[in-house]
Amino acid sequence: MNAIVLTLLLAVPQGNPFRTDTAARETGRGMFRIYCAPCHGIRAGGGRAPDLTASSLASGEREDDLYRVISEGVSGTEMQGYGSTVGSDNVWRLVSYIRSVADRPAAATAGDPGAGEKLFWGKGHCGQCHRVGTRGSGIGPNLTAVGRSRSLAYLRESVVAPNADLTPGFATIKVVTPDGKTILGVERAIDNFSAQLVDLAENFHSVLRSEARIEREFRSLMPGDYAKTFTAPELDDVVAYLGSLRERRP
Repeated sequence: MNAIVLTLLLAVPQGNPFRTDTAARETGRGMFRIYCAPCHGIRAGGGRAPDLTASSLASGEREDDLYRVISEGVSGTEMQGYGSTVGSDNVWRLVSYIRSVADRPAAATAGDPGAGEKLFWGKGHCGQCHRVGTRGSGIGPNLTAVGRSRSLAYLRESVVAPNADLTPGFATIKVVTPDGKTILGVERAIDNFSAQLVDLAENFHSVLRSEARIEREFRSLMPGDYAKTFTAPELDDVVAYLGSLRERRP
C-alpha cells in the first residue's frame, strides 16, 4: 500500500474503542474537569462555551465528528485542539464522557426574546458597543451567534456582572498623556512598546509607551449596573433574546 495512503487512513478515527468501557468514561470525566470544565462548565452544562448536554454534535450519530473537534479544535473560536496534548486514546475517553451526559433538553428561559430585543437596542443601549448581524458597534464582542456558544446562565451573568469572566482580548486600556489627558478604551493590541485601543466613540488610538503611561486593566468597560437598569422580568427578556442569537457569522 502506498505510504501516503496508509498515513491518511491511520489519521482518520476508526470509531471509539472505549464506547462500552465505563472505566474509560470515568477517566474522561476527570480529564473533562481539567481541560474542558473552565469553559464548558463542571458538568458540561455550558459557560463561556456551549452546553454540551444539549449539543447535537455531542449527542449525534457521528462520534468521529466530536473526536475531530476535540482533537483539532475549531478555527475562529476559543476552542483549541487537544489531540497533541492528551493523545488519541484520551480524546476518545473524553468523547465517551461527553456522550454520556449529552442529549438532555436545553435549559428553558421565562423571557420573551422579542421584548428582549427591544430592550437590548433601546433601554439597555447595548448596540453602542455590541454588534448583532450588521447592526450595532464593533467595540465589544460580536453577539451575532452568542446563543450558540454561551449558556443562558453565562449570558445572564455577563449582563449583570461583566467582570466575572472577561472575554479574552477585550480588556480595558487606560492611557494617560503627558498633559494629563486620560483615554479609556477596549484593547485591540498591546505589547512592550505600544498599545492600540478603541474608545467608546469608536475612535482608534495607537500609543507608544515612550509617549504616555499605559495601563491594562482586566475589567470590562460595560456598565455593571444592568441588574438595576432592568427589572427582573426585563432581564429575563434580554437573556432570552441573547440566547436566541444563533446565526453564523459571515
